Amino acid sequence: MPVIRAFVVDDEQLAVQRLARLLGETGRVTVVGSAIDPVDGLDQLREASIDVLFLDIQMPGMTGFELIQRLDRDIPVVFTTAYDRYALEAFAVNSIDYLLKPVETERLSRTLDKLERFTTTGGTSRPDVRALARHLAQELAPGRKLERVASRVGERTTVLDVSRITHFFAKDKLTFAVSAGREHVIDFTMTELEAHLDTRRFVRIHRATIVNVSSVQELYPGVDGLLIRLKDESKTELSVARDRMRELKDRLGI
Repeated sequence: MPVIRAFVVDDEQLAVQRLARLLGETGRVTVVGSAIDPVDGLDQLREASIDVLFLDIQMPGMTGFELIQRLDRDIPVVFTTAYDRYALEAFAVNSIDYLLKPVETERLSRTLDKLERFTTTGGTSRPDVRALARHLAQELAPGRKLERVASRVGERTTVLDVSRITHFFAKDKLTFAVSAGREHVIDFTMTELEAHLDTRRFVRIHRATIVNVSSVQELYPGVDGLLIRLKDESKTELSVARDRMRELKDRLGI
């Protein structure tokens, strides 16, 4: 497999150095150039012979999205960012990938695998880089609520429509989203979900459970407090913590 030629643009010199070191240690990548000024990076990229661009999103003077819009070449992009992952997860199924800072070796390895597969297949399935950059910028706009989540198992990624998720729950240090009766492991904490879900639609009923109020069929007393039954095929029963009862009833309008 030919060595991947990479270019890194990040306004933090230490971030550039760390990523370049991690890439070099894989033995699969040669960093042929880098820039800490996005304007300078844009100039260099117009002439550089590269296979992939590792690009920070948040940079002064020019964001990563703006750089892509101004670049007159179609180059595979891996975004490197400290953004919350919630808006980025839906892009895991595209040839554009992303790395959360601080970059982890295992995640970087998966990204390189993806790039190598893309190179091997000739890149015929790559979407429009500029269009995806515009879409991603919209997804990350302030106040944007979570609309999709991704569940990755091995090489397979399933993108779930949040409106179709009946509930989320945490168990054994994992978080699950339940849709159409199937449980999907997702890479979020309950606190992150609570912060980014639409509060008109979802309510946390227990420290380990968040429910879609549109999926609630009935409420009834249980041995240890209030229980709810969902409208799903299994008629799932969920416990409601005592300090969460009032909020749930308010959301249900009762």
